[in-house]
Amino acid sequence: MITKIKNCALSIVNCASALLLCLLLLCASCSDMLESDSSRQVFDPELAEKTDSVYYSLGILQAMQQLADQYVFQGEMRGDLVKTTSYTDNNLRQLANFSASATNKYDSAYVYYRVINNCNYYIAHRDTTLRTGAVDVVMKEYAAVKAVRAWAYMQLARVYGKVPFYTEPLTQISQIDDSRYPELDMAGIVARLAPDLEQYTGYATPDFGSTVPAQSVFFPSAIFIPVDIVLGDMYLETENYAKAAQHYITYLTEVATMRHIAWTQPYVMRIRGGFVSGFDELPSDWDVQANATSTAGSWADIFSTSQNTLSGDVISYIPMAQSKQQGATTSIPKAFGYDFYANSKGYIDEIQISPSDSYVALSEAQPYYYYSTQSSTSAVVINQAKLGDTRYSAITREDEEESEGQAVSRVWITKYNNARIILYRQTTVFMHLAEALNRLGMYDAAFAILKDGLNAMLVAQYTDPETGIDRPLVPYMRQSTVDALTSTYPLFSTANISKFPNTSLQFFGVHTHGTGLANDAYGTVYTPGQSPYQFGPIVAAKLQEIQDTYGVSVGQTDQDIVNAVEDLLCDEYALEFAFEGTRFYDLCRLARHKNAAGLYGANFGSQWLARKLAYKHPTVSLEYANNWYLPFR
Repeated sequence: MITKIKNCALSIVNCASALLLCLLLLCASCSDMLESDSSRQVFDPELAEKTDSVYYSLGILQAMQQLADQYVFQGEMRGDLVKTTSYTDNNLRQLANFSASATNKYDSAYVYYRVINNCNYYIAHRDTTLRTGAVDVVMKEYAAVKAVRAWAYMQLARVYGKVPFYTEPLTQISQIDDSRYPELDMAGIVARLAPDLEQYTGYATPDFGSTVPAQSVFFPSAIFIPVDIVLGDMYLETENYAKAAQHYITYLTEVATMRHIAWTQPYVMRIRGGFVSGFDELPSDWDVQANATSTAGSWADIFSTSQNTLSGDVISYIPMAQSKQQGATTSIPKAFGYDFYANSKGYIDEIQISPSDSYVALSEAQPYYYYSTQSSTSAVVINQAKLGDTRYSAITREDEEESEGQAVSRVWITKYNNARIILYRQTTVFMHLAEALNRLGMYDAAFAILKDGLNAMLVAQYTDPETGIDRPLVPYMRQSTVDALTSTYPLFSTANISKFPNTSLQFFGVHTHGTGLANDAYGTVYTPGQSPYQFGPIVAAKLQEIQDTYGVSVGQTDQDIVNAVEDLLCDEYALEFAFEGTRFYDLCRLARHKNAAGLYGANFGSQWLARKLAYKHPTVSLEYANNWYLPFR
């Protein structure tokens, strides 16, 4: 039975464990931040009215709130970017060393099945013929709910390997144990859900606008996940790189409203109060400040604590209650050392999760690129200094104190000094597209997403004066890739190229978010080879690192280069998305890519992953993929 009561959105509440197991869809607390006004009580609604649909959609979001903490903790504690402390909760510690049993607080498949069951009910009962005049008021929402269901199943497969699969709404727990429901892995789930989702490609997510109560502090346009992103991820997980790339491109060309991420104007980045310009050399011990002095936003603004703004980079997120009186809260900020729900918000000593040594070393190893002289009219020389990646300093707060005669340093992660659990960013799509293109053999396009960003210059041509042959203007781009990106993968086709203009401040790859001028553009002027961050030396260094670290014989074939660029992408995932809940799943996905490719052996990917996580002293061997999964509960 489904119940809707005045001022209550439909959802599954976090009741006693017996009720949780029943997967019943009950109404939430009437003080919840997702309250929706309704003067009626509805039993088994047909969802035949727009208002019913809105309330029910908010109910699905309430079910999403119940999985938020688990999503982040499972994805980060098992990854290579964090380490435990003396204050770490035992449940988190067990996740970190891979000893978690079915009794672990953060191991519950049912938080995902709550979402799935809500979605199943909606899909089974929604009247999809409802129209307002010539306007279809249903299908965007209908498609979005199906995308959420697919996302939830995808998380289950990532966490547990094989899971019971059903698409009808259940009312009794005994039904999920019925043998007629098959257990499917990721490939099986994709095979069952992707064909149906394909009919909604190109759909934007619904925006409830003024329908949502003004007192609800969240952004309706970002509470759903676009269909093409979910499809892209499902195909990426199963090594169907061509379809993955096609759906990310569909999202970027037909759905996205932001296609460029230029968080700062790098030539006005500061170094301890001095502009990064006019220097031929910089002292290597200078620290780069994360904030820009220009009107362009800082990268750190993505994680703003303001309740009234949401970064344009955020595509989808789970809004948690701003106070304990408003609904479902999150324990994530406190685990990182920030008491968000205290009367006086602030940092605490009991930090449970700290940055790992390997993550800090990766950040510190990044060169910072800057103009040695500054000019507003022409390209200038770009130098580099060993200053590290500014994204680390942008999301951490450090101090050091004396304890028993020894210096004790503490590091707080500030990405969660708010109540927002980010699921997808525009940058996520760029990086996932790069991953797919790389595995399709277009490693130059993948590197472009890191270096110069998505803009029309990537497919620009010039005529070689000696041969009269047209060649790519961007020297590391191959003609075969240029051709593919204008036809088979039509990111820059005639119909789409105007969406990626090579205008001022559009030449920003993901790596520039934290390392300054890794790109080769100054305003609208593109000067090949301007920055020291170049395809040849960067990839060569990574090839050598792989050979030295893993003891494999690395050649110069396209496959070797694809693997090396994939490792560059892996590093960038760490620098860009650290602590956002995706790290372990990124590692597992890349490991499967490597295993499937078989370049350095059929199990090289598993060995690669195990080596990255060796510092955690896992209680099981991570060279066996079966040990990547949690016990199903």
